[in-house]
Amino acid sequence: QVQLLESGGASVQAGGSLRLSCTASGFTNGINCMRWFRQAPGKDRGGVATIFAGDGSTIYTDSVKGRFTISQDNAKNTVYLQMDSLKTEDTAMYYCAAGRKVRTTCPPLHWGQGTQVTVSE
Repeated sequence: QVQLLESGGASVQAGGSLRLSCTASGFTNGINCMRWFRQAPGKDRGGVATIFAGDGSTIYTDSVKGRFTISQDNAKNTVYLQMDSLKTEDTAMYYCAAGRKVRTTCPPLHWGQGTQVTVSE
């Protein structure tokens, strides 16, 4: 079993920055990609960013391109989401997920509990 622990969520003003962290523990040998998702009240959960452990390649949803950066520290089994120029529409619960690469995708197999990000004017 894989455990994912997120941290870093907070309340910030629009234009501010936050860095989320997600640390994986347990049986992580089969995990080779990580993702961040988010879910706002009344909306479906959607993917935000993906990183593949092997080559460090990344994928972003259009609404965060140029503002968010996903990165990894393999030695620490930790993935980060640097969020800059935050907007009110970024307000959501952010979830970390771990998976195994399938072609160019990363279907999530394990989920964290989430960390809340609130952006105010």
